[in-house]
Amino acid sequence: MSEPDIFRALADPTRRAVFERLSGAEMTVSDLTRGFEVSQPAISQHLAVLKGAGMVVERREGRQAWYRAAPDALSGLEAWVARYRTFWPERVEALKTVLKEMDE
Repeated sequence: MSEPDIFRALADPTRRAVFERLSGAEMTVSDLTRGFEVSQPAISQHLAVLKGAGMVVERREGRQAWYRAAPDALSGLEAWVARYRTFWPERVEALKTVLKEMDE
């Protein structure tokens, strides 16, 4: 589960919506399909991408597969965002200094 995998998985709006729905409750593919205007095979493909990125966990109960979100998978994304959260304020302050010097 790398940052590129997570970004790739979240790039699709349907996958984001599937992840959000699974963060609220464990569901089957049939449960998920009812909430979308896409086919069951399409939902299964989206789940496969999310599982590959480590964002969804599958639990088997007999012939039924249940899926739930794995929010810890977003920790890599959170770390990536945190790096830039500290980067931009420093850059903005440097730009302010340059602009102030240009005005003088």
